[in-house]
Amino acid sequence: MAQPNGWGETVMKAFVRHIYGAPEQVLELTEVERPTPAAGQVLVRVRAASVNPVDWHEITGAPYLVRIQQGFRRPAKHPVPGTDLAGVVEEVGTGVTRFKAGDEVFGMGSGTFAEYAAVREGQVVAKPANLTFEQAAAVPVAAITALQALRGSGRISAGQKVLVNGASGGVGTFAVQIAKSFGAEVTAVCSSRNVDAAKALGADEVIDYTLADFTRSGQQYDLILDIAGNRPLADRRSVLAAKGTLVVVGGPKDNRWIGPLGSLLRMLAVSVFSSQRLVGMLAKNNADDLATLADLLESGKVVPVVEKTYPLAELPAALTQLGGGHSQGKLVVTIGAGGAGDSSDI
Repeated sequence: MAQPNGWGETVMKAFVRHIYGAPEQVLELTEVERPTPAAGQVLVRVRAASVNPVDWHEITGAPYLVRIQQGFRRPAKHPVPGTDLAGVVEEVGTGVTRFKAGDEVFGMGSGTFAEYAAVREGQVVAKPANLTFEQAAAVPVAAITALQALRGSGRISAGQKVLVNGASGGVGTFAVQIAKSFGAEVTAVCSSRNVDAAKALGADEVIDYTLADFTRSGQQYDLILDIAGNRPLADRRSVLAAKGTLVVVGGPKDNRWIGPLGSLLRMLAVSVFSSQRLVGMLAKNNADDLATLADLLESGKVVPVVEKTYPLAELPAALTQLGGGHSQGKLVVTIGAGGAGDSSDI
């Protein structure tokens, strides 16, 4: 009988890390034993995996707050990093009823920067046929964050004026499209090079932050989704309707101990005395939300934006680009055969 999270008899290529540090310094591509799916798990042959800020933080160990779960001095758990994946079910564990070998799936797990990953059945859903593996791998963390921020934390509704600050990154490109799918009037804030891309995503108005300050526009918004975290709270509140909602995803990262947590706590303290809703949020993996996104993707209402794909061997370069903070859409790593390369630049 397979042991939970045990290893099979075959090997696979995977990136591992045993200390914290810059990706190019601590990540090693090597051969490790291939996982065997435990009860309730599926073994996925990974065809593509995207990089996310959560991966960057767990690999670098910064801010130190992220080490609470991983180990303070060195990562004690999950030597193979990675969260997003898209691929083909290779094998199913006992009790799995939704999938069989050969099914194409996408979703979240752990240890996805590898040729195979064992994930819980509820962490993946069927991949829409109109998406490549690269496109599907770009979805899970970023799109779930956008959906939960807008629908759950933001309580978005049709006809609202919604502003997305940081509209050109992974979460932002999904947020613009998801907000439009809910019938909102969307203003996107981005840099000059991303203005045309934001318009192509469906934004009703685009503000180039190098030329104009959205907090001095005189507009009032029912909902602000702030991904960039680059403006003082008072400035953001000045363009938020009296009973509007500000949802903050991330924030200033200059505190090496707690990262954006300090600014989020200050925001929550202010919210106690305000008619405005000021909300910080962290996304949670949710199969129902992933299924909702699959429907939006299949209908064409949401299209993943993939700026660039990298072969698995160049994962450190992908993470380094992500760490620079100026990616357009998502960066994806291709693993094995069957990828289609860059496929969704908008």
